Amino acid sequence: MSIRAVVIRRLKEGRHPLALQASTTRTSTMTHPRFPIAIAIVLSMAAAVAAPAAAAAEPAIAAMPAELEMQFALSAVPAPLREKAGVYVLDPKAGYLRKREARNGIDCVVERTVWELNDFRDDIYIPLCYDAAGVSNYLRAIMDAAALRAQGFKPAALKTEIASRYSNKTYRVPDKAGLSYMVAPIMRTVGPPDMKVHTMAMPHFMFYAPGVSNADIGAVPDLADHASLLNPFIDKQGIAEQSYMIQLVGAAEKAKIMSDEKPLIDALCAYREVLCLQSGAHH
Repeated sequence: MSIRAVVIRRLKEGRHPLALQASTTRTSTMTHPRFPIAIAIVLSMAAAVAAPAAAAAEPAIAAMPAELEMQFALSAVPAPLREKAGVYVLDPKAGYLRKREARNGIDCVVERTVWELNDFRDDIYIPLCYDAAGVSNYLRAIMDAAALRAQGFKPAALKTEIASRYSNKTYRVPDKAGLSYMVAPIMRTVGPPDMKVHTMAMPHFMFYAPGVSNADIGAVPDLADHASLLNPFIDKQGIAEQSYMIQLVGAAEKAKIMSDEKPLIDALCAYREVLCLQSGAHH
């Protein structure tokens, strides 16, 4: 029986302290004007007791096997750059931990918390790498979001906090051109055609374009038409500061990536079913 049901039953039977207090007057407990107040007080207490259980229902991130996570993260950068790239892995209870130092200014992670979604999920996997210009701001925001989630921030509070840090210049947009590498064979996040969560193969590059819109570059992307995404377009990720010019790799380049990374694709699918890619799917 639920806490709420027990409270109401005991109030009606006169066995709850608040019901006993109300019954000391000449008016019966069930008709006394204080009885609804007693119910409200006790039910609010019951809700407070039940609240931790509701919070516990929020999905928790499971740590990936470290070697698989490192391989997945590094797959986001072109193969010739991987040997010198740095890598972080996620400890869901603490945040990202450095596993390898960068020797070329590039750092790679698998993003698991997308603060812009205002929702915590346990099935987001976005391998990406940032160059030196992006590490100190864009990657920092991703890493901070993971740490704040580990500290107990709720989705709405996290979204407000990260956005405010851009507003107060805790995070500054890069002062020069640069890019984020995202040429991994698969990722799982929101994507076309409906901007719902999918496991997809869309290797691409993201060039920093804070404040730039599709209108500024004459782009007319149609999420329902994959062909229209083959030309550069702008993806604003939550706020104008996080705007990127997206360039998908060509068909031949994508085919080579998918072939070269087949062992990783198979390992990810074996690790977790949601990371299995439907044959030929780009979304």
